Amino acid sequence: MRVIVAGAGIGGLSAALSLHAAGIGAVVIDPAASLRPLGAGINLMPHAVRELTELGLGGELAAAGLPTAEMVHFDRHGNRIWGFASGRDAGYRWPQYSIHRGELQMILLAAVRARLGPDAVRTGTAFASFAESPSGVRVRVRDQASGTFSVLRGDVLVGADGLYSGVRAQLHPGEPPPRWGGIMMWRGMTEAVPFLTGRTVAIAGTNAALKFVAYPVSRRAGRRGRALINWVAEAALPAVAPDRDARLRADWNRAGRARDVLPWFADWRFGWLDVPALITGAPRVLEYPMVDRDPLPSWGAGRVTLLGDAAHPMYPVGANGGSQAVLDARVLAWWLARARAAGGALADGLAAYEAARRETVNAIVLACRDMPADRLLETVSRRAPDGFGRIEEVLSAAELAAFDGAYRATTLPDVAALNSRPSLTPTSGAS
Repeated sequence: MRVIVAGAGIGGLSAALSLHAAGIGAVVIDPAASLRPLGAGINLMPHAVRELTELGLGGELAAAGLPTAEMVHFDRHGNRIWGFASGRDAGYRWPQYSIHRGELQMILLAAVRARLGPDAVRTGTAFASFAESPSGVRVRVRDQASGTFSVLRGDVLVGADGLYSGVRAQLHPGEPPPRWGGIMMWRGMTEAVPFLTGRTVAIAGTNAALKFVAYPVSRRAGRRGRALINWVAEAALPAVAPDRDARLRADWNRAGRARDVLPWFADWRFGWLDVPALITGAPRVLEYPMVDRDPLPSWGAGRVTLLGDAAHPMYPVGANGGSQAVLDARVLAWWLARARAAGGALADGLAAYEAARRETVNAIVLACRDMPADRLLETVSRRAPDGFGRIEEVLSAAELAAFDGAYRATTLPDVAALNSRPSLTPTSGAS
């Protein structure tokens, strides 16, 4: 069996590694001429760290990322509202890692090339179209350097090609453009002194107006007594038609400007964090509109399916995008291995994968659009616009308790359930 994976991001590379671990061949295509450690920081949740650890990458993750200790919400003055422990500090058997997205991609890329061979990832090769037959899938690809087309043949095609997935476009023609939520995001990476625990994800403000997120992502910087701080600045902007503003074309690597974001946060100086200094200290600022797509009633058909952002792009508010893509990859390999071991049709394995994942992640997509936690943060900003001494003077015990439930709906799997769940690594019998 050979699976063609379109897209060499976190999801596509995790899929290749998972398929290989299940004894299934894979080749990954990507239109980029070369894969480089681009982007900024992400949080890799314990459920995804478990899967990558079972793929033999635990040591690499520990060497690159920082085990997150806590996630804490503050008002725009830096006063603590509510927080919770993360990863092993919350009882999980696996840590949560704050890590540079590009470093994570390079870890996955190196593992794919080492295990599947140097030609397993074909860069400069863009997906063009597919055609399915009873015996397999023919994938038409374009060589980006020469412009010539050729055909790859496989048994299954997995579209892991992101928000503007070509595979998704062929499966679901006429789908509207990505949905913009009215929030512009700017991101950067700035070296500074550690703050709070040195392993805190700090979230200040509210999505209704202005929000600033900061967390350290580098083990190497930590060894030097410093922190490489990933920051995300968000501002709610007036409604703009997506087709009339080029900035609403989502591109994770589009350059932004510090002078565009700094005025929003010019006076956000807390006793433990200097927000303007982080913004001006970043060597590079990136700009991205907060977009997603409406959940699909089905992902694929026959021998073709979707994975990661190609299947379920979501707002980056619950540390879910990369982590859910890793879970997709593992579940996909699990069900394909079971279908092969049982002598069943590969399409049945893909259908089982979709049945196991689609409704779960569709629910997360919708929850990320309307997180109750954000409504409570807005409540704090209305009730105490100039700050507060004790959060209990602003929110009731019931309102504070609602934070926990809100996050468990989008971000926090049940500790006992994750710790006790059987492995998704197929056994020799794929059982």
